[in-house]
Amino acid sequence: MTTPDMATVDLTRGDMTTRRDLGLGLLAVAAGLALAPGVAAAQGLQPIDLPAPRADFGVSLAQALKQRRSTRDFAPRSVPPPVLSELLWSAYGVNRPATADRTAPSWRHARETEIYTVMADGVWRYDPIAHRLLPVLAADVRSQTGTQDFVGTAPLQLIYVSNAEHMSGVSPVEQHRFAAADIGFIGQNVYLYCASEGLSCVFRASFDQARLARTLKLAETQFIMFAQTVGYPRV
Repeated sequence: MTTPDMATVDLTRGDMTTRRDLGLGLLAVAAGLALAPGVAAAQGLQPIDLPAPRADFGVSLAQALKQRRSTRDFAPRSVPPPVLSELLWSAYGVNRPATADRTAPSWRHARETEIYTVMADGVWRYDPIAHRLLPVLAADVRSQTGTQDFVGTAPLQLIYVSNAEHMSGVSPVEQHRFAAADIGFIGQNVYLYCASEGLSCVFRASFDQARLARTLKLAETQFIMFAQTVGYPRV
C-alpha cells in the first residue's frame, strides 16, 4: 500500500491552499496507516536471520526429563541469538528439509501453529522454513502476554497462535482441541530444550486473548491458544 509523498507539498507558500493541501496530505497518511496497521507497527524492525543450530547440543533425554520443571522467577538477562535459534528450532523447526517436516507433529499435517516471539525490543513471527524472525510490532508488549507480574520483565514470551484456515472440515471446538494437542508437543520440546541448556520456562494459559490478538494484528481466522515464558533462572 502506498501513502502520499509528504515531500511533494510546497511549504514555501503561505496561502490557504497550501495549508489545506498539507492538512489533506496528513489525513491521507493517517488513513493509509490505519488501513495497513501491520506495516506501520513493524516500522523500524528488520527480519532477523537466526544462526544455524549446532549439529549436536544438550544433555541426554533422561537428564533433560529429570531437569524439566516450571519456573516463574526469571533474571532480566536477554536470550542470545544462538540460544534463541536452537530454542525455536527445537520447538517447531524443520528437521527434515526435503519435506519441510517439523520437530513436532501436527494434526493431519496441517501445520496450523505459528510462534510469535515477544521481547523487550519488539515482536517477531518465527518462519521455520527460512529459520528467521519476521517483524510484527516495534514495541515492548510483554506485559500483555499474561496476568502474572513476571511476564512484563522476563526476556522472552512465546505466543502460540493457530490458524483455522489450515484446519478445514472440522468444527471450531475440534479445531481448538487439535490445536491444543499440537501446541502441547511444541511446548514440551521447549521444556526439554530449556532443561538441557539451563534455561527456565513455564507454559501458560492466563492472558487477555482478545486484547493480545488485537495487539498482534491477527487475522479473524487466527486464535491464540497458549503462551510460554523463557529466560534464565534468577540466581
